[in-house]
Amino acid sequence: AGEEEDGDEELLGSGGARAWTPQEKLLHEARLKAKAKRRLRRTSSRDSARESLSEGAEPGPEPGSPKGRAHDRRSRMGKGRGLPKKGGAGGKGVWGAPGVVYGYQEPDARDPNYDEVAQGDTVYATVVPELEEGELEKNVQPMVLEYFEHGDTSEVMELLRGLNLGSRRHAVPSLAVALALEGKASHRELTSRLLSDLVGRVVTPEDIAWAFDKMLRDLPDLILDTPEAPQV
Repeated sequence: AGEEEDGDEELLGSGGARAWTPQEKLLHEARLKAKAKRRLRRTSSRDSARESLSEGAEPGPEPGSPKGRAHDRRSRMGKGRGLPKKGGAGGKGVWGAPGVVYGYQEPDARDPNYDEVAQGDTVYATVVPELEEGELEKNVQPMVLEYFEHGDTSEVMELLRGLNLGSRRHAVPSLAVALALEGKASHRELTSRLLSDLVGRVVTPEDIAWAFDKMLRDLPDLILDTPEAPQV
């Protein structure tokens, strides 16, 4: 700006005797316009700086400052956190990464897609629950009464094997003797033969001993149904 003013003074001269040419006037006007524009730019830049400081805008944290690193989402080490990448192969409801070969898994019979035919030969096993005390009497008593009619001990053994007597095997000879006490002498003979054939096949000698021991303890109750039970 100082140089331009000096140039203008040279054109005017010391006393301003020399008149300007039209070209010099145009050049002088262009310089004045450029000078006004520069002043306007300086004024606007100063005003914007003052406004930003007056509004209290805080400058952002420097890249190397601790505050800037706390909110930085980029990796601190440049290699991640050391955790394995899922790569779209994990999570709920996805099949896994392509090319992954899984090991053999035993088929689950509860799976809706379980195909019984594709599993090969199937072995079925009949599981019979152990008889309760009341159920045992309902099942064994008809067998003994029918045996008194036909006298076939092998048939009774087959029927008893079809039942899960479990720990109640001793109840079979006890029930058979109680029914024989209420019947005829022939029934008592058949019962003696039946107990002899059942030992070692369906019941053990300990089961027979336990049954007779229990009947001797329950003799007062047996006398109510069969008065001659002690003599028999």
